[in-house]
Amino acid sequence: MTLYFEEEGDIVLPFDCKKLAEKTIEAVLDFVGCPYEVQLNLLLTMNEEIRSMNREFRDMNRATDVLSFPMVDYETPGDFSFLEDADEYFDPETGELLLGDIVVSKEKVLSQAEEYGHGKEREFAFLIAHSVLHLCGYDHMEEAERLHMEDLQRKILEGLNILR
Repeated sequence: MTLYFEEEGDIVLPFDCKKLAEKTIEAVLDFVGCPYEVQLNLLLTMNEEIRSMNREFRDMNRATDVLSFPMVDYETPGDFSFLEDADEYFDPETGELLLGDIVVSKEKVLSQAEEYGHGKEREFAFLIAHSVLHLCGYDHMEEAERLHMEDLQRKILEGLNILR
């Protein structure tokens, strides 16, 4: 896996964000059975910057905790079989699947960890797991989808022993 990691803003989260992100991303990909090495981008930023992106890309003028920008269009969540003959989704130099981009608000990590009564690492790992599931085609627009995603997130974090 290649993770392009970038961080901006004055806040520094009190743990190794890149290491925890890599560990969580790998766990999600293993859990959903992704058969490819992947490449993705992760930007840690502040509320104002993520609000601007949320407004630009989703027409929502508010800060959010995480944004996901998938590079692959899945017909069925977590079904990678159609990619076998889809060269456009792979980096021609490395052969890695271009999974997409993740943007996380560091301010939201801190405030939501406090709001939900769990650790900052747990909140960060949850947001990364949630976003990688989006990058693998999962969504939560319908109630059944939401429940399924929540179940997957819980199992993935439990497998990492990252508990509330």
